[in-house]
Amino acid sequence: MSVQSKRMHSRGHPWPVWMLYAAVLLAAPLLFGGGASISLLCQMGTFILLCLSYNILLGQGGMLSFGHAIYSGLGAFCTAHLLNHAAAQAWPLPVALSPLFGGLAGMGFGMLFGYLTTRKAGTSFAMITLGMAELVFASALMFPGFFGGEGGIMTDRVVGAPLLGLTFGPQIEVYYLIAAWLFVCTLAMYGFKLTPLGRMLNAVRDNPERAAFIGYDPKRVRYLALIISAFFAGIAGALSVINFEIVSAENLGTVRSGAILLFTFIGGTGFFFGPVIGAIVGVFLTVSLSAYTAAWQLYLGLFFIGLVLLAPSGIAGVLMQARVGWQAGRRAQVFAFCIAGMLIGMSLLGGTVLMIEMLYHLRQSDGGAGMQFFGMNVHPRHAVPWLVAATLVTNGLVGWHFMRGHFLDSHSSRKMFFGMTKEGA
Repeated sequence: MSVQSKRMHSRGHPWPVWMLYAAVLLAAPLLFGGGASISLLCQMGTFILLCLSYNILLGQGGMLSFGHAIYSGLGAFCTAHLLNHAAAQAWPLPVALSPLFGGLAGMGFGMLFGYLTTRKAGTSFAMITLGMAELVFASALMFPGFFGGEGGIMTDRVVGAPLLGLTFGPQIEVYYLIAAWLFVCTLAMYGFKLTPLGRMLNAVRDNPERAAFIGYDPKRVRYLALIISAFFAGIAGALSVINFEIVSAENLGTVRSGAILLFTFIGGTGFFFGPVIGAIVGVFLTVSLSAYTAAWQLYLGLFFIGLVLLAPSGIAGVLMQARVGWQAGRRAQVFAFCIAGMLIGMSLLGGTVLMIEMLYHLRQSDGGAGMQFFGMNVHPRHAVPWLVAATLVTNGLVGWHFMRGHFLDSHSSRKMFFGMTKEGA
């Protein structure tokens, strides 16, 4: 048995994880029924695919891109035109396969734009992608014949004869279409990670000079990786068109690219499943917070800043560290850390949210009337709510300082909790 096969054997067979992944995708609409919940699950599915495709660049290749949305957006526009032409010409187009056309469109634009962007690395690559994103976004407003101007392009996902009785009119059918493509693409991207090209992409990320020394061109490796990433991003864009039946210039903008970057960082770029967690958390926070408060962008930004400062490896990194400690037999320490972290987080979150909501209430009204805060009537002009909020924040900061000093600061404490040294993390 070779060294590589021994390593794969020691890690265990991955099929139980994939079976669990498929079961979660199948059972999600049953657990969260209702039209709004299914629509939210559809958005999560498309963003999971987008973040996974982006992590091929950032996590595996170390390429920070500010314009990943152009590949999903252009794939979405091409798919919308395909659906409209199929409806006009009565083509027998299987809608279930139309995301493949969006993926091929994204791949084509990846070959075009990637030839320029991947010639540089690091900060230069990031700046070039930012300029490319602004160029494509400006073109969307300059060429209304293809992009539809500010209103975008509307389409109809019910095209042609039903396939196996599926018209993709009901939202539940659209969800399972997205789930099917998501599962296949996730499996394909995981397989790409294990290929020689995927391994060499890691080598180019870590040490491009050494990769060039052994005969691999870093530019070519980055170029191929971007093409593959653009292909999966185009599929995600096509699925988004099928879901919303409209695509506009916003799908190409830097705001969407920033959201993809933000969600991927939240989940954790160093782990394959990190973007999955980040997309779920990011979409849930964006949709749920925007429905309840006007300060949802502020909360999302504060959450991102706090996560980068306190857990730079993302949510997946925290879960993996806890898993290592649990497997090392430090279960009591892991459990105590989790409980303490939840209490401290609830104290900080409650105090911060109370302060922000009272400030917004004072800004939007005279503050004479009270506001509802978790079922309680709070008067922002009284001193008691501000004192309660300050107390919660102070308790949270003091608790975090204690927990950090007790669990994380010292070398021995970190080894006691996680079962490993700081360098081993």
